[in-house]
Amino acid sequence: MSPQAPVFEWPVRVYYEDTDAGGVVYHARYLQFFERARTEWLRALGFEQTRLRREQGILFAVRAMTLDFVRPACLDQALRVTLSVDAPRRASIAFEQRILDADAGHVCCRAQVTIACLDAERLRPTRLPEDVLRALAPFTDRLANGDIAHGL
Repeated sequence: MSPQAPVFEWPVRVYYEDTDAGGVVYHARYLQFFERARTEWLRALGFEQTRLRREQGILFAVRAMTLDFVRPACLDQALRVTLSVDAPRRASIAFEQRILDADAGHVCCRAQVTIACLDAERLRPTRLPEDVLRALAPFTDRLANGDIAHGL
């Protein structure tokens, strides 16, 4: 990611339902926090997932994810989920995501996530629509310079 490329942030509060018996965020909940941030990022760009499926016949699915649990988050803690675009390709987008303590700023969890663009009917990889690519441009210099990687 370029140092000047913007980072999207989404606030999350840890609720009782997000925790295990010890009041610590259950590991699978981090995936949901990451998903919410990606969905809200798309919405902020003007793309709702139901509309993308209906109007452009595409959907997004997680292709790969690597997680690093750095520091536990706990009940009632305010968090910030961040998202930055790492490497857009013809049919996928790679993200770096972090979950940070909203007050202290330390990292609780970080992830490398690759999202595949799929044809909604065939569930096979398909090109990212041009309007989506244009909306991604501010998030990466590689896209702004027209340097989209080949392949998925």
